[in-house]
Amino acid sequence: MKKFLSGDEAIARGAFEYGATFAAAYPGTPSTEIIENILPYKEIYAEWSPNEKVALEVAIGASLAGARSLVAMKHVGVNVAADPLFTAAYTGVNGGLVIVSADEPSLHSSQNEQDNRNFAPFAKIPMLEPSDSQEAKDLVGEAFRISEEYDTPVLLRITTRIAHAKGLVECYERQEVEVKEYKKNAAKYCMVPANARKRRVFVEERTRLLSEFSETFLYNRIEWGDKSIGIITSGISYQYAREVFGAKASYLKLTMTWPLPEKLMREFAEGVEKLYVVEELDPFLENQVKAMGIPVIGKELLPNMFEFTPELLRQKFFGVDPASNPVTEVEIPPRPPVLCAGCPHRPVFYILKKHRVPVMGDIGCYGLGLQPPLEAVDTTVCMGASVGMTHGFQKASAWNGVPRKVVGVIGDSTFFHGGMTGVADMVFNNGSGVIVVLDNRTTAMTGHQPHPGTGITGKGEVTDEIKIEDVVRALGVRDVQIVDSYDLQAVDQAVRHALDFDGPSVVICRRACALLKGLPDLGKAVINQEQCTRCHACLRTGCPALVSHPDKSVTIDTNACNGCFVCGQVCPVGAIEKVGGGERG
Repeated sequence: MKKFLSGDEAIARGAFEYGATFAAAYPGTPSTEIIENILPYKEIYAEWSPNEKVALEVAIGASLAGARSLVAMKHVGVNVAADPLFTAAYTGVNGGLVIVSADEPSLHSSQNEQDNRNFAPFAKIPMLEPSDSQEAKDLVGEAFRISEEYDTPVLLRITTRIAHAKGLVECYERQEVEVKEYKKNAAKYCMVPANARKRRVFVEERTRLLSEFSETFLYNRIEWGDKSIGIITSGISYQYAREVFGAKASYLKLTMTWPLPEKLMREFAEGVEKLYVVEELDPFLENQVKAMGIPVIGKELLPNMFEFTPELLRQKFFGVDPASNPVTEVEIPPRPPVLCAGCPHRPVFYILKKHRVPVMGDIGCYGLGLQPPLEAVDTTVCMGASVGMTHGFQKASAWNGVPRKVVGVIGDSTFFHGGMTGVADMVFNNGSGVIVVLDNRTTAMTGHQPHPGTGITGKGEVTDEIKIEDVVRALGVRDVQIVDSYDLQAVDQAVRHALDFDGPSVVICRRACALLKGLPDLGKAVINQEQCTRCHACLRTGCPALVSHPDKSVTIDTNACNGCFVCGQVCPVGAIEKVGGGERG
């Protein structure tokens, strides 16, 4: 049976076919669709975890219980999960454990660009890299096999193009794999120093054995063609190189990219006249080749940042101008991302801008609060950073004689991911920052996945809803306010109060994401052109449903309008009216 699958879908299918019974993740592009496609399989328990560290920890626990387990995350998620990852490399596994890292060259929806291949030698675990959807599925099975045979977690590293590009995949029935018996073994699983020192020796011996295995791993292969050019490559770069060079080069296609097959690499290098490494991002393979004393050309020719394309390879190798290619990208006007019409974050940023205070931002849709006309956000670093940065900014300012209030904004899913400990730090250390929680009742940026505050699991099961206000009060915050994000006056009053409060303060701005299904009809906003003075106050909200015309008039696109009526609240002459709808925002 053949199916047309993306790499993410293929990995999910691999988890099903190769006997996984446990999967966990925190959503993050380009990895999100892996768990989304595992969740429908009744044979696999799957969950959205509060963050990647927890996702890996529960997967380690499931592996310890004898289940084949898979955990998925985007590249920066591995940073969050690094603590358990490095120790799991020592403890090893019981049931197979596969960790999917979905890297994102060119930062399409990420705050940085990093090459997570570096985690494999750093953590001393094996790494596999597929070059298409078929391999993405097949390598899940290989990873489980390697994991169990060599007692190790396995890193399955993909990139955006593998995650989202589709291809034909040969699919089979599920292989039921017996859940391994758990046997108490403190020397293996309790990494106190005395035990860890012994497992450290085991890790080095395991790496030696994996290096030998890599030499005969079927997915590492030489493809002989014209021997005047030899190309060492892996992942999506293999596809680009094959497209550009065809039979005019020979290829060493590496799929197990750590540990590397040194003998196979030397054999290939000796068989070609000139050797190149084609790889995106860091000179990961190139450095290993050079460490073997083999002359090779890599990053002196090819860039060490952003995604490759066949056009880029043609330009770098043959000097072909991309514009001369008969198939070129169509020039389209730039369209920067904006907060959606009716987004409940917009009115909060509108108010924060008025108060002229430093605003520490976070990761989520609300990162777009940095753009004009709102321009309210000062920083974006990582999940949960807004809380800690707010505390640090406020404390440092006060310590150095420049007392000021600072605001941190964080989403509801991000609060559960990485914001709670920051709040605890602020309370514990007598901070007085203001944390504004933008609670839109979902994990919006990655496609409306549930989180601990939504009251429903990834499987659609009803569960206890953890209330953010209860959490922050339990952490010691005495000043907690809850307001409707669409109510500008209420938001403004809450922010004013919080800024005046002596101590840590939390304002929860609650209103569901305008794109969630099943929301009540709020009607539409329309502009009475006879009353409108064309002052453009409404445009300062930045709503994309507001359309400015050359004659300076403004209209509202009713197809885009969600009826939040924020524009009506800022209009100084009452020219904006509400039409229809059962609830006023």
